[in-house]
Amino acid sequence: MTQVTSATPAIGAPAPLTGGMLWVAALMLAAANFIAVLNMTIANVAVPGIAGGLGAAASQGTWVITSYAVGEAITVPLTGWLAARFGSVRVFVASMILFGIFSILCGISNSLGLLVVARVFQGLCGGPLMPLSQTLLMRIFPKEKAGAAIGLWSMTTLVAPVVGPILGGWLVDDYTWNWVFLINAPIAIGFGLYAWKLLKRYTDVPVRNPFDVVGLILLVIWVAALQLVLDEGKNLDWFASNQIVALSIVAVIGFAAFLIWELHEKHPVVDLRVFRHRGFNAAVLTITVAYAAFFGVSVLTPLWLQSFMSYTATDAGLATAWTGVTALVVAPLVASSKRDPRLLVFFGVLWMGLVTLWRTIANTDMAFWDIAIPLAVMGFALPFFFIPTTAIALGSVEEREMDSAAGLMNFLRTLAGAAATSIVTTVWANQTTRNHAELVGVVDQDRSVRTMMEHGGMTPDAINQAIDYLITTQSGMLSTNQVMTGIAVMFIVAASIIWLAPKPTRTIEPGAGGH
Repeated sequence: MTQVTSATPAIGAPAPLTGGMLWVAALMLAAANFIAVLNMTIANVAVPGIAGGLGAAASQGTWVITSYAVGEAITVPLTGWLAARFGSVRVFVASMILFGIFSILCGISNSLGLLVVARVFQGLCGGPLMPLSQTLLMRIFPKEKAGAAIGLWSMTTLVAPVVGPILGGWLVDDYTWNWVFLINAPIAIGFGLYAWKLLKRYTDVPVRNPFDVVGLILLVIWVAALQLVLDEGKNLDWFASNQIVALSIVAVIGFAAFLIWELHEKHPVVDLRVFRHRGFNAAVLTITVAYAAFFGVSVLTPLWLQSFMSYTATDAGLATAWTGVTALVVAPLVASSKRDPRLLVFFGVLWMGLVTLWRTIANTDMAFWDIAIPLAVMGFALPFFFIPTTAIALGSVEEREMDSAAGLMNFLRTLAGAAATSIVTTVWANQTTRNHAELVGVVDQDRSVRTMMEHGGMTPDAINQAIDYLITTQSGMLSTNQVMTGIAVMFIVAASIIWLAPKPTRTIEPGAGGH
């Protein structure tokens, strides 16, 4: 597997971190990535509570989710430019502290407008945390421990979306919606301040390149438009809405203009030239497709459990959490493997596809462990997918491109998660409606069920409600299995894509991600 080596400090610089302090730094960097990814999903279950508490409609409450996603999506691809301009350590520490400050502003907001604005800035600060936590880990860890560091970071990326709804549901149920945001503050501000003390020895010299104003404006326009399409499409009935059509046109034209400008700009705000590396392209495409499939499973499972299996948000979260538990067990073994990383990725993603196929035979009589065990089995495969694909992607680019490559990789992964959420929930809802219409025409054609209920003393209205409940539950179950089949196919396709990458032949050199 691709190895990562540590940064070599400049002459006269303090010695690199060692022992316990090294792992304290790793914990802080992993925590930064964790809270950034966590906030993509933690507020989802809190929207009704937030809307009610602030006197807004539930449809308006969804802007709490959209605003964060837009802010984050804008700054993730800017990470490379920000790190070069101001230094990766400075950007990381500033982003961490500001993330905590804007989390406090979110928590004390007394109007929806203020909350949405604070969430935009929270997302803007959270964006750089994902790629910079990754590249800084690679810089501070020595070669023999780098695999474990990548494994730790990778697990926070995969576990955080699962933990988000559990933690959000618990905070809303037992406390108030404000704590969904306030809980970030002590972690972000405390770790941010301490991170400077530990990491300032790795501070790099900023590069004062000209500011690509046009590129930044085009990036903000097309990313914001695309994110709004993905977040609001389902609520507005997609292309039946003039608003979605207009936003889609803006996104397409803006993206085309951005692409042309950045490829011809001498000092681009986003370095798209990293896509000239075949290994990076194949690894990122694998991550994008597989993560979209994984996010689809992560969104659909609790949605089905709460909508049709009478699970609370907390119970649904506990069932899905087993994916993360087993992933943590296997991660150290994968991180230290010396096998061809392409083989590890193929095995892991294919495993996830096969487990998803196993889940297509689910039924409404399943108990908690009938649902949790397949999810736990899937968890064993997650490290085989995420750790080596990250190593292949970042091992395929030059040292100076590391921050840009990490930013673009995380940007595409984030967009994949947003797209998967919109598409999966839309297809699932539409398929449930379609299944319901078909079942209504075939259920109880001989009226035997209705006759049995009448003999039991039920009224006609009660009988109709009972039959409709059975039909609705089975419609949702059928829809869930049908969507899972499509997701399984996505996993299998993603497993095949990794073979487009050449076999890794070099390591990530000292100082990776620092310049």
